This record gives sequence, structure tokens and C-alpha cells, in this order.
Amino acid sequence: MNYRERMRELREDNDLTQSQVANVINKSQQGYNHIEIGRAELKIDDLIKLCDFYKVSADYFIGRKEK
Repeated sequence: MNYRERMRELREDNDLTQSQVANVINKSQQGYNHIEIGRAELKIDDLIKLCDFYKVSADYFIGRKEK
């Protein structure tokens, strides 16, 4: 699983909208959507914020670990 799939999975598992998660990383809903679908790259600072928000490791988030 790549990080984009993991982003969507985590968001949906937590019953969150793209707008809600976009607020966590100070992006618009459209900006967040572009990351989730592959039109833009996730910046390392945003990765760290999302890992903290979801309480997961970066290895899990980027698909290096399954747990």
C-alpha cells in the first residue's frame, strides 16, 4: 500500500472529510485532494503532522509496515 492509499484509508476509517484533514495540515480541501489522488506530493512537515494526528508511525503511514 502506498502513502496515498494509506491517507485515504486513515481518513475514511476515522470518518473524516478531506476538508477536516486538510485543516490539520493547513491546506484547502482541493490541495489535500491533490495530494491524496497524486497530483501533488506530501511534504515531510505535513507527513509529520498527519502521523501525529492519527497517532501512527511514519513507517506505517508510508506503507513500510502494516501495523
